[in-house]
Amino acid sequence: MKLPTVILLLSTATLAAPALAHESFSAGEPGNPKRPAKTVQITMQESDGKMLFSPDKIEVRQGEQIHFVLSNPGELPHEFILASAKENLEHAAMMQHHPGMEHNDPNGKRLQPKGTADIFWRFSKKGEFEFACLIPGHREAGMLGKVTVK
Repeated sequence: MKLPTVILLLSTATLAAPALAHESFSAGEPGNPKRPAKTVQITMQESDGKMLFSPDKIEVRQGEQIHFVLSNPGELPHEFILASAKENLEHAAMMQHHPGMEHNDPNGKRLQPKGTADIFWRFSKKGEFEFACLIPGHREAGMLGKVTVK
């Protein structure tokens, strides 16, 4: 009786693995920490009733790998989610209904106050992308940045 269960579990795991391997992102693809990368430090902060990223604009070349070094010296949790503006707006709407949702994805991290994180990202597609904090109210308070890939 246990053998069919094991076979079913192995079959399910085998079917799921290829789906995970082909996950795609609008702004490119996860980078490789073992390859050379340009380092870009991004600070998340609150100031005078506003929330912001510093810097809030970056330019990269198509194919370039970036090592984002994220820091949150502030008093509130913040997120860095890298995607198209359309995707981030759709995700922000979903976050309104699930504000406790936390991100620890190849293209996004949630940082607690005084926290740090790293993201390695290869910008394989040309275009305009953004990084945003999707915690309800944060994007609206100014936590939005732009990435131009040439």
